Amino acid sequence: METPIGLVGLGLMGTALARRLLSAGFEVRGFDLDAAKRSNLVALGGAAVESVAAIASTCPVVALAVFTTEQVEQVIEGEGGLLGASTRIAICTSTCDPDRVAALAKRAAQRGLAVLEVPVSGTSTQVERGEGVGLVAGDPAAADAAAGVLDALFARRFFLGAAGNGGRAKLAINLILGLNRAAIAEGVAFAERLGLDRRHFLGVAKGSAAYSQVMDVKGELWANDRFEPPMSRVDQSLKDFTLMLDMAKQFGMQLPLAALYADLMRDCVAHGEAAMDNAVIVNAIRRRAGLGRDHTR
Repeated sequence: METPIGLVGLGLMGTALARRLLSAGFEVRGFDLDAAKRSNLVALGGAAVESVAAIASTCPVVALAVFTTEQVEQVIEGEGGLLGASTRIAICTSTCDPDRVAALAKRAAQRGLAVLEVPVSGTSTQVERGEGVGLVAGDPAAADAAAGVLDALFARRFFLGAAGNGGRAKLAINLILGLNRAAIAEGVAFAERLGLDRRHFLGVAKGSAAYSQVMDVKGELWANDRFEPPMSRVDQSLKDFTLMLDMAKQFGMQLPLAALYADLMRDCVAHGEAAMDNAVIVNAIRRRAGLGRDHTR
C-alpha cells in the first residue's frame, strides 16, 4: 500500500471511492476540476493534485469516476492523460457507452495501459458503506493485478468478460432499478392521493409482497419528501437511460417503460431538480397527476 492510488473525479461516487481506499490504508491522490471537491479530499485525508498529468506521472493504478464517456476518453487519451505515463491500470467506474469503452480499451492496450471497466451497482452511499457491487470487464490479468484495490472498493464483484460487457450489464441493471424506483414512487403518490400517510404506507409496502431493496435505500427520502443531499442524481440517471435508449435503437428494439422513465427524468430537470436524488421522480408523477406540493389537490 506504499504506492499511491490515483482518483480522477471527486463527486458523489469519487468521494465514496476515496473513503473506501483511505479506510483500507491506501494513499490517495485525487483530481477534480472543482477546487472545493479537491479540498474535500484533503479534509478526508487524501492528497489533491492540480491536473490529471500529476496523477498519471505518479500512480500506477488510477480509478476514474467522471460523468461521461467523453470525459473518460479525455482523461485517458487527451493531452496530459494517462497514456504514455506511469499509469498501467485505469479502473473506469463511470457508466459509459459500452462500445466506445471497448474500443478505448483496445487502443489503450496497444500502448501499454490496461483499461478495466468497473461500473458500480449501488448508490454512492451504498458504496461508502461497502455495499457496492463492481461489474468488472476487461483483461483478466489486469483485474488480478488490481485485486487489492478492487477488494478495498467492492465487497462483491462479478467478472463479465471483455471490456464493454460491464457497461452493458450496468445499463440493463439500471433499467430494472430505475423502473422499480418509478413504480414505488407512483405507488407513494397514489397512496397519498387516497389519503394514506406516506411514511406508514411505505412501512406496510416493505412488509408486503411488493417489497424491494429500493424501499430500504430510498424510503426515508420519500417518507420525508426531501431529496437532498442526493445519493444518485437525476441528471446521472437521465444520462444512463439516454444511453439505454440509444443502444436499444441500434438493435431495433423499443424500451417503452425506459422511454417513459427518461421523460419523467427530463420533467425533473425542467423543474430544477437535476441535482437532486433521483427519488424525486415522485414529483414528476405528482405533477402529471395534477397534485401540488401539499399532495391534496
